[in-house]
Amino acid sequence: MNCIIVDDENASRMIVSHLCSQVEDVTVIDEFPNALQAIKFLNKNEVDFIFLDIHMPDFTGFDFLDTLASPPKVILTTSDRNFAIEAFEYDCIVDYLVKPITLPRFIKALQRLESAPAAAPAATPVVSKETSANPEASTEKEMYVNIDRRLIKIEFDKIFLIEAKGDYILIKTEQKNYTVHSTLKKIEEKLPEHLFVKVHRSFIINIKKIIDIEDNSVLIARDVIPISRSNRPELMKRLNLL
Repeated sequence: MNCIIVDDENASRMIVSHLCSQVEDVTVIDEFPNALQAIKFLNKNEVDFIFLDIHMPDFTGFDFLDTLASPPKVILTTSDRNFAIEAFEYDCIVDYLVKPITLPRFIKALQRLESAPAAAPAATPVVSKETSANPEASTEKEMYVNIDRRLIKIEFDKIFLIEAKGDYILIKTEQKNYTVHSTLKKIEEKLPEHLFVKVHRSFIINIKKIIDIEDNSVLIARDVIPISRSNRPELMKRLNLL
């Protein structure tokens, strides 16, 4: 299996490369200190999988994956444990290695890689297939969230945006904000398609609350929300443009 290593730390790249050298049938064909160089390489070359760091300057590992139309399988290598839930919202990610990486844990990740199905093409986010197949998702006018053992009703048309924050999501509404233990993917399945669109790996917005769009950002109330390259075409398609 051929792979590349994408990590801004030279020591980390050396460690992963050394671990690969101790395993049969794994060949590191190149290493990159940033995501942009890796993107240029992948535009002309194919690999079986990628060792990918999350925290890198300018372009995070997640930003990197958002730019790829059809990413290969990915093993994350990071010193941050806080993004595990968010990481597995990506179909291409097969394992999450926390530094320092031991050889037994490294081998286990490769075993998971070999048994994992081929990575699916990047989805065009708006609403998941489950939502499209579920008529209730488009007819309901509100949802209930569990906060401190209380069920709180939130009306869809009062929501400004929803932001992923590690193992939680932040729901901003006209009245107040709510922090809920959930993932963006899970709540996306509950939202009506005609009102909401995912514009970034960390943000879903109510398109009726858009004030302004400029370059790669959108203004919702007082919040400037980034628009990822992969999500921008769907947002533009959903807007009533003159």
